[in-house]
Amino acid sequence: MRRTFLTTGARHLASIVLLPFVVVVVVPTWLLNSWAEVDYRWTGRIPVFAGRALGLLIGVAGLLLFIWCVALFARVGRGTLAPWDPTKRLVAVGPYRHIRNPMISAVAALLLGEALYFGSALLTGWSMLFMVVNHVYFLVSEEPGLERRFGAAYVDYKRSVPRWLPRAK
Repeated sequence: MRRTFLTTGARHLASIVLLPFVVVVVVPTWLLNSWAEVDYRWTGRIPVFAGRALGLLIGVAGLLLFIWCVALFARVGRGTLAPWDPTKRLVAVGPYRHIRNPMISAVAALLLGEALYFGSALLTGWSMLFMVVNHVYFLVSEEPGLERRFGAAYVDYKRSVPRWLPRAK
C-alpha cells in the first residue's frame, strides 16, 4: 500500500511541477526578470497596498481551489491533472458541480493575483494568453476527448454544468 501511495504521489508531483508550476512560477519569474525594462507597472496609479492585498487574496483563493481540485482528481478521479495520466473516473463533485474547469480557473486566479500583486502589465498579458489558449484547447481537444472517454455521462455533465463561470441561482 505504501509503495502505491508514493508512486501516485510522485505522479501528482510530476504533473504539478511540469504544468502549473511552470505556468505560475517559472514563466512569470522569467517575464518579471527578463523583460522588466519594458513592463508597464501600474503601482503608481493605484495604491500599492490595495493592489498587493487584492492580488494576494485572489492568489490564495486560487491556490486553495487548485489544491482542492488536485485532491479530487486523486481521490475521486483516480488520476492526475496531466493529459498523459488523466483521471479514470469523471469528477463532478465539489467545485466541479458548478463549473467544468475549476482547476484552470484556479491557475488563472493565481496568475491574475500575481499580476495585481506585482502591478505588471506583462503578467496581465500572460494571464490573458493562458486563458485564451486553455479555452481553445478545451474546445478543440479536452472536451471531445472527455466525451470519448466518459460517453453519455460527460455529455450530460457538459449540458448541465457551465464551462468557466457558475450560473446564478
